[in-house]
Amino acid sequence: MPAPPNLVFCGTPAFAVPTLEKLVDAGFLVSLVVTQPDKPRGRGMEVALSPVKHRALELAVPVTQPEKIRNNDEFRTRLSALKPLAIIVVGYGRLIPQWMIDLPPLGNLNLHASLLPKYRGAAPVQWAIANGETQTGVTTMRIDAGLDTGDILLQKEISIVPSDTAETLVPRLAAVGADLMVETLRGLQARTIHPRPQDHAKATMAPILKKEDGQIDFHRPAGEILNRLRGFQPWPGAFTTFRGKNLHVWNAASLQRALPMGQLLVEADRLFVGCGAGTGLELLEVQPEGKKRMPARDFVHGYRPRTGERLGT
Repeated sequence: MPAPPNLVFCGTPAFAVPTLEKLVDAGFLVSLVVTQPDKPRGRGMEVALSPVKHRALELAVPVTQPEKIRNNDEFRTRLSALKPLAIIVVGYGRLIPQWMIDLPPLGNLNLHASLLPKYRGAAPVQWAIANGETQTGVTTMRIDAGLDTGDILLQKEISIVPSDTAETLVPRLAAVGADLMVETLRGLQARTIHPRPQDHAKATMAPILKKEDGQIDFHRPAGEILNRLRGFQPWPGAFTTFRGKNLHVWNAASLQRALPMGQLLVEADRLFVGCGAGTGLELLEVQPEGKKRMPARDFVHGYRPRTGERLGT
């Protein structure tokens, strides 16, 4: 009986875990998992394992966590000795050096959470929602020297529903992508997949998120603000200021109601704010600085905002 195909898996976040699991379940031999070094997290700064490392240990797969991979002779020697058929890269968080690209016969295969060439970069799910897309998907591709510029192998579309946030959409994409990676590997082995170059003229970027991306600009129409709120959860979220202190907006609803931009309207227990293009938002759940998340009615009762007060000043 022939030995199962030998793979090296590079990944770090929870998004990568379903692919690792599916590869093992499908009978591939994952001979090594490469993940980012453990980092201290939380208030206690306790060292936390990456989601991929945690699952790899449960699956009894060897794990390595090199501080660097480009000029690391020990790491290079170890990977070369494994003679992997392919290196699978899912959210690893490091640029893959040319020596790794050249090593396996099937190449370095990446699972990317967009329909490339759309949304190349570090935050494709977040920016797809923030930009109001109704369709996204996953792509398997061969890594080359560029940033998400390699040849496309397979793609699968998935709908973005109005209630989706980045937190709800990422797990769905991860599950679909895991199956797609198994299909990709089998297709490459059977030579039934024909890689196709990306149309670079149609590329759009999804850069890494910055804190300031979450700051609400009330000159934008309400729909745009709401899309950004959904896309940027859990970080940087959507925030503004109220009476000189930070106010995080966790949930809202857009409405076609003309109100002065950034100005509050209080109606009984409900709280509205004016946005651009003659639109408004109803704030449904907020979090004042130093406090817990609360429904808007609790905020109205506790802070007694007045009609005409402004947010963001």
